[in-house]
Amino acid sequence: MELEIVVPDEVPVMTLPDVTLFPQALLPLHIFEPRYRQMLRDVLARDRLFAVAGLNQRLAEDPDQFEPPHLIASVGMIRACQENADGTSNLLLQGLCRVEFLQIVADEPYRRVRVRALPSAGLAMPSEESLRLRHELKRLLVLKQKLGAPMPAEFTAFLSNIEDPETFVDLAAFGLCDSPEVKQKLLETLDLPARLGLFKKHLRGEIEALKLRRKLQGGLPDSRIEEN
Repeated sequence: MELEIVVPDEVPVMTLPDVTLFPQALLPLHIFEPRYRQMLRDVLARDRLFAVAGLNQRLAEDPDQFEPPHLIASVGMIRACQENADGTSNLLLQGLCRVEFLQIVADEPYRRVRVRALPSAGLAMPSEESLRLRHELKRLLVLKQKLGAPMPAEFTAFLSNIEDPETFVDLAAFGLCDSPEVKQKLLETLDLPARLGLFKKHLRGEIEALKLRRKLQGGLPDSRIEEN
């Protein structure tokens, strides 16, 4: 049995554009910058924990801002790490829990932040509404796949066996949502039924767009759509 992991009050963080780590998700990372090589050495010697935050693109337009992160992120644990001959490393980070950034403690030699863990609705017994929404999301994902959306068959089959609504929506959002903005909003939505409903609304919008595309395309394949 795996020991319970306590998230410390202060953690290193990588701030990355268009990346949103969710609890339970597995994120492959290639570590090559000197600051992150140092961070990796330190966390491997300590607790194997660090946070990954998305870059706040709106604040990043301000020249006085240095890699401004979204304030809701996830702390992850390094599950596997391989150092390469050139000093770079490839690792697999598994999300553990949502956290809120309270304060940037330091930026050198790498960024460290003070955090507080955010409560997980999935620890309680899922409500009937959450279970119903999970079933509806599963149906919508199947429909999206039937309409021709590129969705990895192995991943969708894996998802179909996940009964817990929170784990289902977090992994589905991580693996199947292409919008960084929607992903970040889903990460920030702590209320589970609201999170499920938000993803349901997003999927419905994608499905309507796919239906419209098929209608406009007619019977032509993608390679000949300009002939319509």
